[in-house]
Amino acid sequence: MKKFKKAMALSLALAMGLSLVACGDKKEEKETTTAAETTEATTEAESTEEATGDASETEAVETEAPDFSNDGKVLNIQCWNDEFANRLKDHYPGYEANDPDDATAGGKIGDIEVKFTVTPSDDNAYQNNLDAVLPENGDAADDEKVDIFLVEADYALKYVNTPLAMPVADLGIDVDKELANQYQYTKDVVTDKDGNLKGVSWQGCPGVLIYNREAAKEVLGSDEPEKVQDAVKDWDTFNATAKTMNEKGYKITATANDSFRVFSNNVSSPWVVDGKITIDDNIKKWVDMSKEQVDAGYTGTADLWSDDWNKGFYPDGKVFCYFGPAWLINFCMSADDPESIAGKGGWGATTGPQGFYWGGTWICAANGTDNPALVADIIRKMTTDEDVMTEIVKADSDFVNNKPAMEAAATDDSFAFDVLGGQNPLAMFCEGAEKIDLSNISEYDQGCNESFQAAMKDYFEGNVDSYDAALENFYKSVSEKYPELTY
Repeated sequence: MKKFKKAMALSLALAMGLSLVACGDKKEEKETTTAAETTEATTEAESTEEATGDASETEAVETEAPDFSNDGKVLNIQCWNDEFANRLKDHYPGYEANDPDDATAGGKIGDIEVKFTVTPSDDNAYQNNLDAVLPENGDAADDEKVDIFLVEADYALKYVNTPLAMPVADLGIDVDKELANQYQYTKDVVTDKDGNLKGVSWQGCPGVLIYNREAAKEVLGSDEPEKVQDAVKDWDTFNATAKTMNEKGYKITATANDSFRVFSNNVSSPWVVDGKITIDDNIKKWVDMSKEQVDAGYTGTADLWSDDWNKGFYPDGKVFCYFGPAWLINFCMSADDPESIAGKGGWGATTGPQGFYWGGTWICAANGTDNPALVADIIRKMTTDEDVMTEIVKADSDFVNNKPAMEAAATDDSFAFDVLGGQNPLAMFCEGAEKIDLSNISEYDQGCNESFQAAMKDYFEGNVDSYDAALENFYKSVSEKYPELTY
């Protein structure tokens, strides 16, 4: 979700993680219906029925739209790219965009102006910006207050475990009832140490192994998911398949970094324990496997989102597989290019050696917001309505944060992904989402992940003479980012 995603956003409207329109509406309708039935014998109810004609019209009259009259005049949103801006522009009811081609130009919701402040994530710039503006939010002028800020899983706890993010319940949202259908891991990411939920996501990001069907047929004899899974069912088998692929002219992955998230999501301890940087055994396993594969020519060392990494999206790139969630398939793999593998429907999906997740964006209400009613309505409409989420899955081949919607779509062939040659992978995404364990995340994950991969790239390429030398460079890099840590 970094640079490449931002660059692709305007050309690929089918973005990762769309989701929308609200459980709140359904809840209000249900409550209105109950109230109307309970008081039907009263004079007021009778007069209402006479005026409106029937019970359904009574419901429509009594269901009130959200009241934003006590909110401020400007809704300020802090973000790092145009993803969420596009979600609001395309899906929030009644949103009027200032520029249909540039979602970050903002718009209006009723009489409230919507403004986006976009600070790219490069070099920690987005977090640095949040660190500067959020502590002063309570004292800012109303129209300059931050109302919503977005976070990723890799650093969510940095803000969740402070007063900078409001508990969702303080917005009037019933977490247990209104968010009951969301995947638990999406709540765990943004739950503080006292058990308060402080953010909500419209998407789920369980990952799978995405494979080149032509390569599978040529080398493995079949491109059926079950057959391919047999060749990648665990890491030993995956490595054996890497050798076989290499003999036929294919790299197993575009870069060693493609498999990093699978290992880092299956650790037994976090990056930081009691203020000390730790290297989990599973991270070391990734290093050992990657070094072996790079030395043998089974994979490369390109950075994610780079041109060399992108080459595998095309037949001439000769790459067998990538690891990623639904957003990677539909948003990043050049699906709009008819010459790409995705454009030809040439990818397939299978579970792979291990389950994992990658990415996601969470909506947080900034403490001090002067638009609590509108923020609450955006969260409701953007993250909870099953009907609208189902439409999004069908229109955009995406995985949304709603169990009933996803479970229904997983058994419906009409939800097949064109980029996967008509395969419906949603059942494996659903299974993966239920198994995601976030017990070992920390607020330091983004910085540690990035520094570790950069340091190990030097090791893989021979720019340092040993793993220990690369590890020392990693420690130095992380210490510069987080001076409070030891190693």
